[in-house]
Amino acid sequence: MGIIKAICTSDRKGIQKSPVRSARLIENHGLEGDAHAGNWHRQVSLLSFDKIEEFRARGADVNFGAFGENLVVTELDFRSLPVGTLLRSGDVLLEITQIGKACHSHCQIYQVMGNCIMPREGVFARVLKGGDLHVGDSMEIQEREDVFPWQAAVITLSDKGAAGQREDKSGPAIVERLTGCGYVVTEALLLPDDKVALKRELMRLSDQRQLDLILTTGGTGFSPRDITPEATLEVADRQAPGIAEAIRAESLKITKHAMLSRAVAVIRGKTLIINLPGSPKACMESMDVFMDAIPHGMALLRGQVQDCAR
Repeated sequence: MGIIKAICTSDRKGIQKSPVRSARLIENHGLEGDAHAGNWHRQVSLLSFDKIEEFRARGADVNFGAFGENLVVTELDFRSLPVGTLLRSGDVLLEITQIGKACHSHCQIYQVMGNCIMPREGVFARVLKGGDLHVGDSMEIQEREDVFPWQAAVITLSDKGAAGQREDKSGPAIVERLTGCGYVVTEALLLPDDKVALKRELMRLSDQRQLDLILTTGGTGFSPRDITPEATLEVADRQAPGIAEAIRAESLKITKHAMLSRAVAVIRGKTLIINLPGSPKACMESMDVFMDAIPHGMALLRGQVQDCAR
């Protein structure tokens, strides 16, 4: 159990937040009046008090709110908690949705100290239940009563689709299939066939959002712009070749062109990433191959089960 050391808010983005004695949290929105509140997954930002103290010990004169954090809490090491962790303070219930964040433009603190802790130590949450918070209130981790559903993202790779010259049909079809199977699809992205952009999103979704599954569609063929397998392999910690091999084996029963697929399946951290072909029909056929099998693998990655012999 921790204690809320500071509550901070600001009415504009891009500036430091100011400490307040109390605040109202609104369900599925965030802190009332805070510029970062809204209908998205980063409604509330949190920092561990000891991380700020460590930063101050290095000579930084920083006030609460300087890192853009909403809540500063003692005793809880937020960075060590997985996405999906529930945090209870009185009536307020938060669910952690992201660990850390990319720092696209260095803040004032970074300019002075050459360092900033929010990108690596800060976590973000959404408000499941609202209520009032006060400095001095306690906060604790609450055990889940339900099973945390599988978290997934879908990325479509298409130059023409990203340019608005072609409708993306594969991405929505995959989202619908996943949703129908009980997955929570947190993001659906449409990107050009760009290796740097794809690698950036794969790393963000795996490392910060800690998703269970990422499915890509497109960019697996012989065209010079087909870079999906290369980008996927470059972010991988381990390969999961059996999935791609099984897809190709089944697809060869339908068309000999299946042997031209260069799709791969890999693991980054605790996230399974699978490349799918570009056409909606081929995507559905590929998903038929692995949808019943991958929950066991994802449960192993979550640490929910131990592998066992048949």
